[in-house]
Amino acid sequence: MKLNRKMIPDLSVLQAFECAARHGNFTLAAAELNLTQSAVSRQIRALEDQLGVPLFERIRQRVVLSEVGQSLLPEVIRLLGQTEEMVLRAMAAADGKKILSVATLPTFGARWLTRRLPNFLERHPGTVVNVASRSQPFDFSVDLFDIAIHYGQPIWAHGICTYLCSDVILPVGSPDLMSRWPILESSDLVAAPLLHLATRPKQWSEWFELDGLEGANAFHGSRFDQFNMIIEAAVAGIGFALLPRYLIEEELRTEKLAVAVPRPITTNNNYYVVLPEGKSDNPTASAFQTWLMEQVRHPKQREREVRRRIAAR
Repeated sequence: MKLNRKMIPDLSVLQAFECAARHGNFTLAAAELNLTQSAVSRQIRALEDQLGVPLFERIRQRVVLSEVGQSLLPEVIRLLGQTEEMVLRAMAAADGKKILSVATLPTFGARWLTRRLPNFLERHPGTVVNVASRSQPFDFSVDLFDIAIHYGQPIWAHGICTYLCSDVILPVGSPDLMSRWPILESSDLVAAPLLHLATRPKQWSEWFELDGLEGANAFHGSRFDQFNMIIEAAVAGIGFALLPRYLIEEELRTEKLAVAVPRPITTNNNYYVVLPEGKSDNPTASAFQTWLMEQVRHPKQREREVRRRIAAR
């Protein structure tokens, strides 16, 4: 498609618009962009003249986006973000390296993925991996990732989901807590201090019911809104927690946490690898997906590789 370049504003003009919209003030936008206030005003006026509509309403000492400005802003942010990503990719690939952009769940990325990445990079020399956190499905046409790791159901608009692993939940506690509060069977946890994840408020109730303890008071105890915080709280001995095995491998291995009762449960949700529709032929992303599958299906091999790297240091 041939572009009508006269219709395309300069990036500097779009930057001025985004910055002014964020600050609600041309003077503050000018300070951030290292320009004069009159220069920012001229750029905004040039964009308004080009579009033929006002983008801001001047109210006392502030500027407020007009209705058209509000609808334009998300598109400008998306365009600027894509431009930045394009430049960073080009700079990173200047030495001939392959670039792989991965979106992952924050705690899964920190506690599971990054600990295994050295193995992938050893197998695929000349590859640079950029990892970013995303908690919810996103539009691959806006956020330019090559691959994503998703928890939930295999549903992602314009994405191809492939099953990675199930979510195996274990009741765990610190050795110090378990010495103070011995757990011999599931019923011993009913009155014990419990830790809850805000996004999974019924998990302890469901765990008790699956073990035949319907009606147990499962909602007492402290609540946290992120897995990282609840894991640290469990390690600190604040209470017992129901945690995914994949997220506490290191804590179990080093005995910072121990399984209170051997009663694991699975949820209706799973982990999936997601590739953008129409880009499944990306060889680096395909190699990364294959490697992820190996990591969950051959954990013993992974442990041997970790020990080998530690011994080589």
